[in-house]
Amino acid sequence: MSHPPSPFVDTLLRPLRDLRISLTDRCNLRCTYCMPREVFGKDFVFLPRAQLLSFEEIERVARLFVGLGVRKLRLSGGEPLLRHGVERLIEKLAKLQCPDGQGVELAMTTNGVLLAKKAQTLKDAGLTRLTVSLDGLADATFKLMSDSAATVSSVLDGIAAAQAVGLAPIKVNTVIKRGVNEHEIIPLVRHFRHSGIIVRFIEFMDVGSTNGWEMDQVVSAREILDRINQEYPLQAIAANYSGEVAKRWAHQDGGGEIGVIASVTGAFCSDCSRIRLSTDGKLYTCLFATHGVDLRDPLRRQCSDGTLTRLIENTWAQRSDRYSQLRRAATLRPSRKIEMSYIGG
Repeated sequence: MSHPPSPFVDTLLRPLRDLRISLTDRCNLRCTYCMPREVFGKDFVFLPRAQLLSFEEIERVARLFVGLGVRKLRLSGGEPLLRHGVERLIEKLAKLQCPDGQGVELAMTTNGVLLAKKAQTLKDAGLTRLTVSLDGLADATFKLMSDSAATVSSVLDGIAAAQAVGLAPIKVNTVIKRGVNEHEIIPLVRHFRHSGIIVRFIEFMDVGSTNGWEMDQVVSAREILDRINQEYPLQAIAANYSGEVAKRWAHQDGGGEIGVIASVTGAFCSDCSRIRLSTDGKLYTCLFATHGVDLRDPLRRQCSDGTLTRLIENTWAQRSDRYSQLRRAATLRPSRKIEMSYIGG
């Protein structure tokens, strides 16, 4: 997919093309790499509803971003399907048009547990792309990674329902953590071969400050590819667009495509075109950010579109983030990084 040039760039000449919107900080799983139960347990205080951006506020911000060159909106969380009435927001966002008259690409990342009941309404509302997180096919592995009572079958049923209503392409994201689920790599590849669904393996990342990340827990992209290639020979294929985070590989026998995201060992900061809007209206210019720029306050003070646009432009124009390129194995530790459950993946 080609993108028209964005009207402005950051300090490293990276254009703004993608806005990721976190709809809620709540989730029905407690994945150990995102919302570990010892931190996000029963006594954890989530954001009160009044602090969340309303759908109208999200639509307004998204419209301004689309006017600035953004071509892709991705809804995330937490678990976005926990946000009541999410279909209404999708309907609003699906009507947005780029300055050239084209519509935006509207995607969602979900854990899939609620997807089977929602797939048709999401499609009808205008969702165009879907990514589902699934960290193993064996229930024991899934429960270990998600720390929940949810089942693999509930996620697979959701994927099947989404495919049945015509949501495509569907991607499955799998975080690989050494000693926990690397044995699931081949079963996942085998399961999704010839299905039209793209499974993507992600190196365990040091996002936030609560997941206990250590470098020796990372199964590298190279190791993942070597494992797969031994059983299912692969060949590299070209990226869909500049800034795509996953390296694409196709089965040589025509069995489909996989992706590998080398988020630790192969930093992709150099062409990162993404900005993130948190649940409570803060802009973050990097997944590994330590602070954000507040949009909720000017939104609720009824600031003009021009004022909000200038704030967004200034935020991007000053952006110099390249955390992954500067990471020094397991020794680099900002004092406080934003949790993935708050900012979205």
